[in-house]
Amino acid sequence: MTASLPPEVRRLVIATLVNTLGNGVYAAVGALYLTRAAGLSVHEVGLGLTIAGLVGLIASTPLGVVADRLGPNRAYVAFLLLQAVTMTALTQVRSFGLFVAVVGVTAIADSGQRGAKGALIAGLVPSDQRVRTRALLRVTTNIGMGIGMALAGIVLAVDEREVYLIALFANAATYVVTAGLVQWGMARVAPVPSTAGPSALTALKDRSFLAFVALDGLLSMHNAMAQIAIPLWVATATDAPTWVISVLLVVNAASVILLQLRVARGTEQLAGAARAGRRAGLLLAAACGVLAITDVTSGPVTIALLIVAALVHVLGEMLQSAGGWGISFELAPPGGQGQYQGAYAMGTQVGDLVAPVVLTVVAVSWGWPGWLLTATIFLVAGALIPVAVRRHQQWQLQTLVPA
Repeated sequence: MTASLPPEVRRLVIATLVNTLGNGVYAAVGALYLTRAAGLSVHEVGLGLTIAGLVGLIASTPLGVVADRLGPNRAYVAFLLLQAVTMTALTQVRSFGLFVAVVGVTAIADSGQRGAKGALIAGLVPSDQRVRTRALLRVTTNIGMGIGMALAGIVLAVDEREVYLIALFANAATYVVTAGLVQWGMARVAPVPSTAGPSALTALKDRSFLAFVALDGLLSMHNAMAQIAIPLWVATATDAPTWVISVLLVVNAASVILLQLRVARGTEQLAGAARAGRRAGLLLAAACGVLAITDVTSGPVTIALLIVAALVHVLGEMLQSAGGWGISFELAPPGGQGQYQGAYAMGTQVGDLVAPVVLTVVAVSWGWPGWLLTATIFLVAGALIPVAVRRHQQWQLQTLVPA
């Protein structure tokens, strides 16, 4: 797959695959390591991760400015190496306070590398290929995470502290290898001096862009919908066997691998990206509507409807991702890709923070009325994305064009 790609994209694909292999292992074993080997309670783990999420959210845009000023290559490598350090430090966690400190710094490094990676793509790849590159990297991420989670089965089967530690050290090593792939052999994107680019935190003053970020964050609740709400719904509110949950997750992962590149076509320009956002809201709302019906069905009908909901959901998910990439790249001013990519990441971070509570309390607990309310949220958020984009274009004209 990588042979026909431009050298820089090919190297990003390989770096992403290496990094996500380690991430996949940790995603599968991290919670058990923290509760069984590090001695933390489930409550402490949840609270610590919530605090870390808030820290990452606050740091996201300022760290994007750092990527612009240092240059995305240097910033990306630095944040990857910091993640290697924090993953190594996680092996020494024995108390809640140290856990919060380590995951807090990890969240800062993660936010920083997201903005830097986005700015690196914007600097290395022609504008009409940026969304396709993002789509390709997302496919690679799904492949790497899947392989890593499969390998984690060995760790979980042994279930010994020493093996958990090996898994954490291996994940730390993937960050170092990824940093090396970025540092050596990849073209440099020049840093943007403060005098040449937009002022620091311009993105946080850009109200129409922040409106898009908020709307995109609402749509990004589809992550928790697939990973938390739908599995809980299947297990507690339908008569479908629990093995259906695995089928739905496989449908999601396989669809992204097979279709993300195709779905992303046409979202390189603002008009197409805005339409993708609107369609994403419509499809996610439709998936919620189908799930609401399963509240009153039974047997094979329920299973069939759940599979339909999973397919409609993943199509909306892929459109939301592609549309968000296109809009975030296109709305960023010259020299401001880092901070705008950092601000764009805030939407997903907010969505990840609020979605578990919103979806479990509203959709899962309230039953079909909750799913219909969730559908309305998705529908309205998607419909307003083209409005936010138009307002941003009007704001740009008023700001950049002399009267």
